[in-house]
Amino acid sequence: MKRLNIGIIGTGWCGGIRAETCAASPFVNELHIAEIREERLREVAQKTRPATATTDYRDLLAIPGIDAIMISATPETTHYPMAKESLEAGKHVFLEKPIALQLAEADELIELAHSKGLLFTIGYSQRFNPKFAYVKKSIADGAIGHPISALVSRHITRNLGHKIGGRIKLSPAAMEATHDIDFLLWCFEPRRPVRVYCQQVNKIMQGSHNVPDCAWIVVTLDDGSVLTIGAGWVLPPAYPNFSSTWIEMVGTEGAVMVDDTHRDVYVTTMKSGIEFPISTMPGEKLGHVYAGPMEAETIHFLECVVLGRQPLVTAEHARMVMRVYQAADRSAEEGRPVSIDWLGVPDVDRHSAPADLSTAR
Repeated sequence: MKRLNIGIIGTGWCGGIRAETCAASPFVNELHIAEIREERLREVAQKTRPATATTDYRDLLAIPGIDAIMISATPETTHYPMAKESLEAGKHVFLEKPIALQLAEADELIELAHSKGLLFTIGYSQRFNPKFAYVKKSIADGAIGHPISALVSRHITRNLGHKIGGRIKLSPAAMEATHDIDFLLWCFEPRRPVRVYCQQVNKIMQGSHNVPDCAWIVVTLDDGSVLTIGAGWVLPPAYPNFSSTWIEMVGTEGAVMVDDTHRDVYVTTMKSGIEFPISTMPGEKLGHVYAGPMEAETIHFLECVVLGRQPLVTAEHARMVMRVYQAADRSAEEGRPVSIDWLGVPDVDRHSAPADLSTAR
């Protein structure tokens, strides 16, 4: 079996999870990491024993033997330039969402990946949540018939809201709802969004970070089906990073309801009151097991590089998600529904796999 040399740019919360997963994987021969915070770099290096540990990500791009790069850097303004440089260096790329800040940037990355025959995928970790996967299965096997409407309500604590809002001025639609836009469009494919209406609330985060508290989005698909996505980041603090999600998927022959509110495990103590462990979106290591989707997503990318397979998330799909949350932001700003015109736009899956995987390193 081929073993990979993997580079990870950014080893904070999510990048640290991916680094530890890669270090433990039999698919990985060498791990190389880059992190601008020297203290964090030393901490992750101690855990993962990488072949390279550097504060300059370009050091990794200069290593010919590295097969793939995973980009978990913040702020999100770094995504496009880092992904572009990695693809130009001939590396397969896994990029945390969002794919870019502008559609032109996303288009350039997509075309660059295909021109070089490289895998390029975006981190939508919730597809690897077993509960979400069950909803998709219920549609795929016909259990609930054809889906006609769906709702996802996602809320996270203001601890995370302050963290995200403090580093970049992107809305909850772009940073939180993006996971659920991706999930619902995946469930309803090949249908495409044609109209978006969004309302935002500005009562808590506006003064400190100039970002909305929450966004509620209604998306109409080209067959008349309707999606509703709510996302906010102003829940009161809870331990460690409380994320509460509710899903309703209604079809012609049935429905699936999913409680992913993480209220099934809680701890109450005299010192801290009620806490919710195992409540983060990415998940966390619990001794010998991992609770959450990010480890599985990381392993999936490694498998795809080793076997030359298209990852579950195509970059074209991520571009479609981007169009929806950009339309949501515009709708909220202008106070009206915004149409998405697909006339003359190629099918989102026209590049479902690299043109020639034999050229992929």
